[in-house]
Amino acid sequence: MHTFAAIEAETPQDFYDALAKQVEHLTDGERDAVANLANVSALLHLHLTDINWVGFYLWSERDQELVLGPFQGKPACIRIPMGKGVCGTAAQLRAPVVVPDVLQFPGHIACDAASRSEVVVPMVQHGRLVGVLDVDSPTPARFRDTDAEGLGKVVAAIVAGTDFPER
Repeated sequence: MHTFAAIEAETPQDFYDALAKQVEHLTDGERDAVANLANVSALLHLHLTDINWVGFYLWSERDQELVLGPFQGKPACIRIPMGKGVCGTAAQLRAPVVVPDVLQFPGHIACDAASRSEVVVPMVQHGRLVGVLDVDSPTPARFRDTDAEGLGKVVAAIVAGTDFPER
């Protein structure tokens, strides 16, 4: 059994460094994507403040779209086409996307009407898109570039220790 104490950090960088270490510890020795993503979504839900949804969408090569994976929060949209919404945009760009106000994002896909800001970080393994990490908040402008960078460290820790089979 794992126990994870609150993360005490003076800077966002220190917080995300500590969070990435916890992800490494949590996923150490486990290669299964569903198991790791389920545990990491629970860990992020535990440590991230002022959020209402956190989870993963996995890239389906067969269907050419993102498909809902493990998450914490209200039921969510199941499929997101490449280039659509914040998740599809981040997947297409293969770059993090920070949206201070989702109501101002062209083509935003509203799974939870309470969400007002969002950050999405793509997961790429060996040059292949495997999915995205998506975090929503009910507070406008909750996320900054420092969150995207920090969550990038979390994603790197997941991708390094997880097998993502082609779907």
